[in-house]
Amino acid sequence: MDPVRCSVKGVFMAVGPLGASPAVILSLEGEETCMPIYIGLWEAISIRNALKQEIPPRPLTHDLFVEFMRSFHIVLKELVIDSLEDGIYYARLILVRDHQQMSMDCRPSDGIALSLRCGAALLIDPGVAADCSVSFSEIAGLEDLDTYLTG
Repeated sequence: MDPVRCSVKGVFMAVGPLGASPAVILSLEGEETCMPIYIGLWEAISIRNALKQEIPPRPLTHDLFVEFMRSFHIVLKELVIDSLEDGIYYARLILVRDHQQMSMDCRPSDGIALSLRCGAALLIDPGVAADCSVSFSEIAGLEDLDTYLTG
C-alpha cells in the first residue's frame, strides 16, 4: 500500500496530572483521524516556528541543516514515518542529489521540522497510520503551545 499523506494540525502541550508533554498532531489526509507524536520541547518550538514561518535572527539547528542541504544541492523530497517500535516512532528522510535518491534515518520530530521548512511531503506507513490514529477529540488535555508557554 502507498504511504498516507498527512499535514501538521498543530503543536500542543498535552497536560495531565503527571505534568505536560509537547506533542505534534498530524492530520491524516482523507480521514477524520490524526496521529499524536510526543516530542521534545525544543523540537516542538522548531516545528511551531516553521508553521508560523518565523525566522530567528541566527539560524537554529533545523535552519542550519536546511541551509547546509541547499549549499550542497541536496533536496528533501519527503519524510516517511515508517514504523513504531516499543512506543518509539521511526522515520526516514528521502533526499535527492544529482538525480540520486538516498534515505537517512531520523527522529520524526526533526524530520517534520525539516520537511516544513523545505516544503517536502509528510508520509506515514499505512500500517502505522492504522495502528496509531485516533480522533482529535480523544486526545486529552491539549493546549496550544503558544498559549501554554505564555500563560
